[in-house]
Amino acid sequence: MSLSNSRTTTRIKNRAPAAIQISAEQILREAADRQEGHAPEPIVKIHDAEEYQAHLRDRRKHFEDNIRYRREHIGNWVKYARFEEENKEYERGRSVFERALEVDYRSPELWLRYAEFEMRNEFVNHARNVLDRAVQILPRVDFLWYKYVFLEETVGDIAKCRAVFERWMKWQPDDNAWLSFARFETRHGGLDRAEAVLRDYVNTYPSARAFLRFAKWAEYEAKQTPLARTIFESTLSELPPEEVKQARVFSQFASFEERQGEHERARVIYRHAIELLKLGGATEHDDDLSDYEKSKRDELYKAYITFEKKHGDREGIEELVLTKQRAQYQKRMEEDPYDYDGWFEWAKMEEESSSSVTESSSSPNSNIAAIRDIYERAVSYVPPSDLKDDWRRYIYLWIYYAVYEELTNRDLNRASQVYQTCLSLIPHERFSFAKIWILAAQLHVRRKNLTAARKLFGRAIGMCGKEKIYKEYIAMELALGEVDRCRTLYNNYLKAMPHNCQAWSKYAQLEKAVGETERCRALYELAIAQPALDMPELLWKGYIDFEIDEGEADRVRALYQRLLEKTGHVKVWISWAQFEATVRLGGKGLEESRRVFERGYQQLKAEGLKDERVLLLDEWRAMEKTNSTANNDNAALAAVEAKMPRRIKRKRPREEDAGGGWEEFFEYQFPDDVEDGAAAGNFKILEMAAKWKEQQKKMAQQQNKQQDDSDDDSDDDDDDDDDDDDE
Repeated sequence: MSLSNSRTTTRIKNRAPAAIQISAEQILREAADRQEGHAPEPIVKIHDAEEYQAHLRDRRKHFEDNIRYRREHIGNWVKYARFEEENKEYERGRSVFERALEVDYRSPELWLRYAEFEMRNEFVNHARNVLDRAVQILPRVDFLWYKYVFLEETVGDIAKCRAVFERWMKWQPDDNAWLSFARFETRHGGLDRAEAVLRDYVNTYPSARAFLRFAKWAEYEAKQTPLARTIFESTLSELPPEEVKQARVFSQFASFEERQGEHERARVIYRHAIELLKLGGATEHDDDLSDYEKSKRDELYKAYITFEKKHGDREGIEELVLTKQRAQYQKRMEEDPYDYDGWFEWAKMEEESSSSVTESSSSPNSNIAAIRDIYERAVSYVPPSDLKDDWRRYIYLWIYYAVYEELTNRDLNRASQVYQTCLSLIPHERFSFAKIWILAAQLHVRRKNLTAARKLFGRAIGMCGKEKIYKEYIAMELALGEVDRCRTLYNNYLKAMPHNCQAWSKYAQLEKAVGETERCRALYELAIAQPALDMPELLWKGYIDFEIDEGEADRVRALYQRLLEKTGHVKVWISWAQFEATVRLGGKGLEESRRVFERGYQQLKAEGLKDERVLLLDEWRAMEKTNSTANNDNAALAAVEAKMPRRIKRKRPREEDAGGGWEEFFEYQFPDDVEDGAAAGNFKILEMAAKWKEQQKKMAQQQNKQQDDSDDDSDDDDDDDDDDDDE
């Protein structure tokens, strides 16, 4: 207890690095340098038989001591026997091995060393006896059998060698043993015997590995192509499915047919493998496959691509690529069935491939079932949430499905059923989609079923009630010439959305188009009287344009007056002035236009709106420029130019900067702002400052010019002095 406490309480007090650092390399090098050298054994020189026998006794005593020290160590026995063999004491060596077998008779290594000892010294019968005893005791150790058959074949005793092989095969060894037996029979001219051996082999081990080895032997060693093809076919027909679904089976079978020049047979094998193994992507149970099998399947698919590039045509290569993409989409959809973008891409790919197949073949409906199946699988995954954003991509699946049925398959009834099914799935009490209602109704119109279209639009208005549905319904009735129905729809539209200025404008335009002027004017009056509007400027502009088109100039002026009572916006003044300047539209001419501009200018001045005054003056000046160019009258233009302000740069403290920073801004200074004496004084001071700045600039230029002239005169005087010196 005290020892453990002393260990736990021991602490390293100084953790600083030592002054002299020692590396691990240095430690190892010093350890190697300080090792003591190995002392070699002394060289023994023997001069006569007596010394030789003494040497043998010493060495045997040494080996016996080692054996007594470690009796179970086989190496000591083997070294002892090798010593006796080197000294030609074969009986003693054989005796050592027998003693060793009494210690460990189940050691395969010991039996092998014993047999090699007899074979090296050409004791064939002894070697046979040793190997026979070994294989009887250890029949599952293959290298003892290999050594036994090697011995018999080496001495040329073919019958005994075959008998040994037959004894060995009764124990059902591994594949290499059977192949060794078959090669033995092949070497000695017995192809029929070799074939029989391999047939026993595949019957003993009915696996893909056994059949493929049998086929390889038949192709390369027996040179029997029909037999190899029969074996490959038997592999696919006789083995269980788990053995057949191995990539190497199809790979070797297809490679065999390609080597034989049977390209069509190889293509059939490759395609069967792709369909069975779902190559090019993920299988149904991809996680259950080993890494080795996955790599073999990838190699098989790459081999098929290479084969098609070498021996295939354009259609075959395209089908190959499509197969790979299908498998990839299948895997993607299995991982996330709510990935609607993936369903879009998959269906589009199938549609494009179907169109290319239709152009090159006489069966236009070859891929319709597959495309429909994709769409049906896609729409079966209804979004689990009740959020509209989660339903948006899902709804487009139904739209694409219906469009495909209508445009590609020309099946309008099925397309209508698709829309109806989609509408039945949408939770309309929470949200709805106007696009679906509109597309479904338009499909009924194309089917020439107006009654169904109107009923569907009516349901849409009741269950969805969006502006888009009203517009499409009205557009349909207007295209059919049903003006009364359009009026009824507009009435319902405006009851539901009285603030919608576009609805009022469209309704008024409809009445104007059919010649109902009073109804149109009444609609505009009713519209501008609404307490809340989303875009009132649109209504007023439409109303004014309507009165202008009707030639009612007095009504136009009255509308401008009413509009200015509601808002004094600068654009209203500009629009009124431009109207008065246009005589052909009912205006009174330039004088009236100038009065309107003047009124607007004074109103904006009174309100202190400088930017709006600048905008109005710009429009006024543009009008006067046009007039002066046409009539050579510049007086009015000069009057407007006199009203134009100056743009002055000033500084002011920043509101968001607490440290007292400053920012520059521009301000307009109007000449007629003389009511305020301080403002007029400031304006005069600014003018005087500008004049002073110009004077200073001119004086600086004159001084620079005088300086240049004086420099030129001094240069001339210097030249004259130089000439005098030369003289």
